[in-house]
Amino acid sequence: QGQLVESGGGLVQAGGSLSLSCAASGSISSYNVMGWYRQTPGKQRELVATITSGGSTTYADSVKDRFTISRDNALNTIHLQMNSLKPEDTAVYYCNIRGRTGWASYNYWGQGTQVTVSA
Repeated sequence: QGQLVESGGGLVQAGGSLSLSCAASGSISSYNVMGWYRQTPGKQRELVATITSGGSTTYADSVKDRFTISRDNALNTIHLQMNSLKPEDTAVYYCNIRGRTGWASYNYWGQGTQVTVSA
């Protein structure tokens, strides 16, 4: 009963910047954790960054000094500003939201968006 809509992604040169956005809707709670994960062929999905409704953030060590996650609680929307992009950042990026309504916990994933960084 929840849905995530992602926007952004594309092709950029190494050293460039790119922004991703994700909006959550449906049966979600006001208090939740949203974030971005990424996956390359043959590898497991890995955490990129997360942010709680209260603004607490978590970053992977590989992106901590280059990426910034932010959110708009009123719209349940998150953004990922990616700077100084490297070829190793190339992956499919997935949006995620986790929380609990009055009836059940939920964990929803977006369809993913491709980010490609050329050397």
